[in-house]
Amino acid sequence: MQIGKLAQATGVSCDTLRFYEKRGLIRALRGANGYRRYAPETAQVVGYVRMAQGLGFSLAEIGENLPALWNDPAPDQAIARLLADKVAVIDARIAQLQALRQEMLERIELSCPLAT
Repeated sequence: MQIGKLAQATGVSCDTLRFYEKRGLIRALRGANGYRRYAPETAQVVGYVRMAQGLGFSLAEIGENLPALWNDPAPDQAIARLLADKVAVIDARIAQLQALRQEMLERIELSCPLAT
């Protein structure tokens, strides 16, 4: 499948596909004419990348996890584990933000809020 067809099938731009390829998230073969040709399953990979980005995963995280997911005999369970790990990270960040918020509220009440 050529890049234009893949872009149409996935709803992403050709530039985004080129960027994903540059980052190693997808692969293309080059024809004799230099055109990129993608395997049909590349559309599924692009869909996964977009979904993972929407759930807060960075492209670096996606790139690290993608090979293991494709080789895992139970990819659904592997994805569930990744999501559970991400929830733990989010929970830790929420706790940090709540502590920061509390400290700021306490400092508002001080005569000099920046005093140590």
